[in-house]
Parts: sequence; C-alpha cells; structure tokens
Amino acid sequence: MRESNDNLRAIGRWKTLNLTWIAFFLTFVVWFNIAPFKSTIGKALHLSEAQLAVLLICNVALTIPARIIVGALVDRFGPRRVYTWLLVAASLPCIGCALANEYWQLVVCRLLVSCIGAGFVVGIRLVGEWFDASEIGLAEGVYGGLGNFGMAAATFGLPLLAGLFGGENGWRWAMIVSGVACVVYAFVFHRLARDVPAGGTFRKPKAKGALEVCTRGDLLSLVFMQIPMIASLGVLVWRLEKVGLLPAVAGYAIYVGLAGVLAWQMRKIVRANGAAMRNQEVPDDERYAFSQVAILALCYAVTFGGELAVESMLPAYFEKMFGVSVALAGAMGAGFAVASLVARPLGGLLGDRFGRRPIMIISLAGSALGFASIAFINAQWPLWAAMVVVIAAGFFLMAGNGANFCIAPLIRKPLTGQIAGLIGAYGNVGSVAFLFILSVGGVRPFFISMIVTAMAAFACCFLIREPSRTPTAAVNRTEPEPATLSRAESILAEAV
Repeated sequence: MRESNDNLRAIGRWKTLNLTWIAFFLTFVVWFNIAPFKSTIGKALHLSEAQLAVLLICNVALTIPARIIVGALVDRFGPRRVYTWLLVAASLPCIGCALANEYWQLVVCRLLVSCIGAGFVVGIRLVGEWFDASEIGLAEGVYGGLGNFGMAAATFGLPLLAGLFGGENGWRWAMIVSGVACVVYAFVFHRLARDVPAGGTFRKPKAKGALEVCTRGDLLSLVFMQIPMIASLGVLVWRLEKVGLLPAVAGYAIYVGLAGVLAWQMRKIVRANGAAMRNQEVPDDERYAFSQVAILALCYAVTFGGELAVESMLPAYFEKMFGVSVALAGAMGAGFAVASLVARPLGGLLGDRFGRRPIMIISLAGSALGFASIAFINAQWPLWAAMVVVIAAGFFLMAGNGANFCIAPLIRKPLTGQIAGLIGAYGNVGSVAFLFILSVGGVRPFFISMIVTAMAAFACCFLIREPSRTPTAAVNRTEPEPATLSRAESILAEAV
C-alpha cells in the first residue's frame, strides 16, 4: 500500500511540474510577444524609434512591484488560484495591445502586460510544495528552463504564426492567439493543479502585508532593500521623461508618489515585524537567516538581470559590429535562451547532488568571466566564435539561476512566495541598473559594471549556508512529529 501511495505521489508531482512550467511558458510568450513585432508595429502605427523604445521599457516597468505583490498573494491564497487569476488578468491587456490603434493605448496595455512577469514567482512556491528537498533543484530548474524558453518561442514562433494569418494585421492575430491561449490554459490549470499533495497542508505566514524577519538587523536589511526597487521605478520614469512621453511636472509628481510608496512600504514592514523590533526571541521552527535571501537577491540581480540586459542590447550591438542582418543578429543574441534549456535544470540538479553553495560559486565566477569575454568580442572575430562565447556565458548565468532557486524554497516554507518575489524583483532591478548604465555611459561601463557586480556576488556566495540535501520521507506531512526532534531536524522539517 505504501509503495502504491509513493507511486501516486510521484505521478502527482511530475504532473504538477508539467502543469506549472506550461503556465510559466505562456506568461513569457505573452510578456515578450511585442519584441518580434517591434518594427512591424512601428510601421503600422507610424511610431518613432524613441516611442518604440518606450514600449519596451513599459514592458518591464511594473514587473518589480508585481513580483512583490504576487509573492505575498501566493503565500496567502495559494499558487493555484493566483496563477489562474494572473493568466486571465494578463490576457486582457495582451488582447487590448493587439487591438490598439493609438500610441497611448499601446503604452497602457504594455504597462499592464508587464505584471505577467510575476508569474515565475507563483511556480516557485507550487513546485516547492510538491518536491522533496533532495530533488527540488532539478524540479525548479526544469520549471525555470522550460518556462523561460517562452521568450525564445515568442521571438521565433509568433512571426511564423503571424505569417499564417497573412496581411498587415498578422501581428495582431498572433498577439490575440497568445492572449486567448492564456485564458484557455487558466481554466485547465485551475481544474488540474493542486496547491499541495493529497493530505498535505498549505502553510501560510502569520503576518500579512510584508515579509516576516527574525531580528532587528534583518529588519533593517529588509527596509534597506526596498530602496533599490523604488529607485529602479524612478529610473524608468526618468527614461519616459527623456523621450518626451512624460512632461517634467508629471515626472516630479511621480517621484513624490514613489517616495510616498517607499515610506508606506517601510511602515508596513515595521508593523508586520513588531516582534523583531522588540527583539523578541523567535521560535526555532520559525527562525531563518534573512542574509541568505539578500545574498540570493544579489546573485539573481547578476544572473537574471544580466541576462535580460545583455539580451536587450546584444542583437543591435552585433548587428552594428558584424554588419549582419537583423534576423541573424537576433539569432546570435538568443544564445542565452538556448543555454537556458539545459543550464537551469543542470544547475539545479548539480545543486541537489553536490551542494548548492559550490554550484553558486562556480556559476558566479563563470558569469563574471562570461561578461568579460563578451566585452572582448570585436569585428575581427568569426561569427561562430562570438556565438560560442554568448552561449557559454549564458550557460553559467542560467546555471546560477537554477542553483539559486534550489535554495530559495528551502529557506522558510510558508514565506516562499514572498522570498521568491523579493529575489525575482531584484532580477529586474539588476537589468534596469545595467541598462541605465548603458544608456548614460555606453558599452564599456555597461560591461564593467556587470563584471564588478558579478565578482561581488561571487564573494558573497561563500557566505551561503548549505541547505540540507537529506531526502525527507514525505512532503508536507500532516501527522504529528516526534517530541524528541533536534533543532536541526525541526528546521529541516519546516523547510520541506
């Protein structure tokens, strides 16, 4: 009977993983479905290059706050419901973008679509609920690798779909199809997915509205980490001002509003962590080291943030350097997406087998070398050599992502959504920071900043505490634990 239950559990967890990565894949298709039609939309609606650049900025603008908010919602309402809501909600502005005939309509729709980038956070908690500590790295890596490939599917697949419809409105139909696919799959996901295995309990955080921490030092760190996220939104507003979409007065008003949001968020954090403010002792089964979250956030700012930044500039960079076509330059720049299919699951698998900390250390060292190698590419290089360097750099970055998220779900189970949301938000903070440096300083400072940040993250990786790799007998057990558990065993039971 026990063997039969174990077989059913195994079938259920792989079924859940497949349901979840498909949802993540669709969110990335919708999120990046504007990129392959950039020039087509520009011609159809008579938009300038500056206006098109603003659309790409809008496409990531609200992802940072969305990941924080969605992370909190996941921990409160469960991933099944939140993923369903997100898929349906994002499909509406996606279809609206396809039907837009005015520039302002595109701007509003892409701002709303950018929230779908928070879908990644939902799956981290869901996969973490179903998989054992000894195999969670592989599971999260498969989820991230296959889901992230939705970016490449949008880049290469949607133009083919638009061609099937034909005519000047082919891009509109392709976008509509991606939006409708999200709605249809939302109902499939809601019907088939479950938050936890049968007999399990979905554990929620005690506090609402902000991440719980354990000490005053942790509280100060969490408060400080809000500043870069708000500053990133300020940078996006500044970019909108520079292209003339926002008048200076409106920009100043938004800056004041962002300062108010920062103060409000800090107040929420302090109120939710009254015990930490009073320096009260936290029970052992609720204690975790927030420094681990901060280190993972920095690492993700390098790996995922660096990926987004390089992918944003590399096609045009290669097009100008090598004098190749737009299509070939885009294919060269897509090396990161190709590496993601293998590297993220491999990074998670190696983390499961040999330890998360050493894989993170190797990945961040390789990322720094990868950024430096890309910076040294010049017009005298053969194209194949440039492609090899891009794929190799992408391999280390994606392996780091995979190892990162085989640690995050094990830090504090009831807070996994909020922890993943904070780490994920810093991925976008990294991309905004790097692209800001590119816009004001050029290519050389851009790569130098990424190399330096990667080296700093590499040094911090030595401070990562290795989560236990010991397999647990069951996931989300509901039977009472023996009264003789040691402190280490209690922490492990809470984690998995």
